[in-house]
Amino acid sequence: MKQTVQTLQAKKESGEKIAMLTCYDYSTAKLMDAAGIDMLLVGDSLGNVILGYEDTISVTMEDMIHHSAAVARGAKNALVVTDMPFMSYQTSVYDAVVNAGRLMKEGRAGAVKLEGGSQVCDRIRAIVNASIPVVAHLGMTPQSVNTLGGFKVQAKTLDAARTLLADALAVQEAGAFAVVFECVPAKLAALISKKLRIPTIGIGAGAGCDGQVLVYQDMLGMFSDYTPKFVRRFADAGSLMHDAFTLYKEEIQAGNFPAAVHGFSISEELLEQLEQEAEV
Repeated sequence: MKQTVQTLQAKKESGEKIAMLTCYDYSTAKLMDAAGIDMLLVGDSLGNVILGYEDTISVTMEDMIHHSAAVARGAKNALVVTDMPFMSYQTSVYDAVVNAGRLMKEGRAGAVKLEGGSQVCDRIRAIVNASIPVVAHLGMTPQSVNTLGGFKVQAKTLDAARTLLADALAVQEAGAFAVVFECVPAKLAALISKKLRIPTIGIGAGAGCDGQVLVYQDMLGMFSDYTPKFVRRFADAGSLMHDAFTLYKEEIQAGNFPAAVHGFSISEELLEQLEQEAEV
């Protein structure tokens, strides 16, 4: 079934959990879609796992549009949500709406995601008013890593917890149809999830959220630069790929690949004639 803002809201209301994964290309999108993943997040985490940056700040609108369009071509049922990259919405409401529109029109996204609480509610409201669905992102917001002092658990004090709750309610009222909580204490995320009408998606925020999201390279063991505490490895695809690449090289060096079955034939008479002509 095609996932929409309405079907995801129905899952929240019925208590059915939502499954979300990051995705950055067509082939992976097809596999995830066939597995029934509800939401595919074209995250600016591609800066880390695809482009090799140390953070997400260097990711551009062109990067996001390029990968979003590829994912959208492979996703038939999953809702494609595309991150708004750093400085694509912080500068003004106008810029936020224009860039969200580009992600929808050029990147073929089904929704956009942006980081921040009360301070970006005017952006959320304007984007929603432009008929573009919005997912909010609270807690550990990677684009603010320099002001947060690193990748740390958020909302651990009473004042910070109050702010998180206030921000969650604010983005809901601004029109966000869902909110991601990243690196937030589990019981706090569960409490806020119960107070919100809209679905909550956790990443390092416990099982009390309405759904979960992971970077797929993390959950498949394909990215080894660092492993967040909240990651569970569901398969060791990284080792499988390494072994396959190694075997590929060995088989080439041993002369075992390509074998005759991997090639195409030509008539011996034609070859003999060509060889004779070459000798003249």
